[in-house]
Amino acid sequence: MSDQTTDAAAVAAFGYELGVLKRIRRSGWWHVGVRDPESVGEHTARVAQLAALIAVAEGADPARAAFLGLWHDTQETRTGDLPHTVKGYLTKPDPRHITADQTADLPDTARELVRTAVDEYEARDSPEARCAADADKLEMLLQAVEYRDTGVQRVDGWIDSARAGLTTATGRRIAEAALTVSSLAWRER
Repeated sequence: MSDQTTDAAAVAAFGYELGVLKRIRRSGWWHVGVRDPESVGEHTARVAQLAALIAVAEGADPARAAFLGLWHDTQETRTGDLPHTVKGYLTKPDPRHITADQTADLPDTARELVRTAVDEYEARDSPEARCAADADKLEMLLQAVEYRDTGVQRVDGWIDSARAGLTTATGRRIAEAALTVSSLAWRER
């Protein structure tokens, strides 16, 4: 097989692995009775979108923040979504280690692209990484409010946790607004 064919096959295989994110459910929501919680893939899409919006307001690069948001949970193809209740029983897997395994067969440039994004997100040293991390928390808060609006109870812990984890002024302002604005405000004309 040629190098190009091998590289293409590796990217295709990784693409199939990333598809698993569409089927992995965000498991913590089962604890409060959500029968069919959103998938990690669905969560990731809104994280990336919110990361761009937070970044532009914070004076950071919105495209980079969104890019980091796209890669922030890809390791869950290997671990599943681990709810916070596992903390007393399991050590959190290192996302960088999982990403290294996931990308080992990718072409050099693709491998470095993904590994660099995951490393930047995990380090939280750049404004874009902090915006993406806030987007992750904010997405959880929005989801909790949406579930609450459909009758799910006991979501306050998710809301409080999200608010406590926000580091940008923009993320904090959006969170406060999300608690006062209807989840259907976008429909109002």
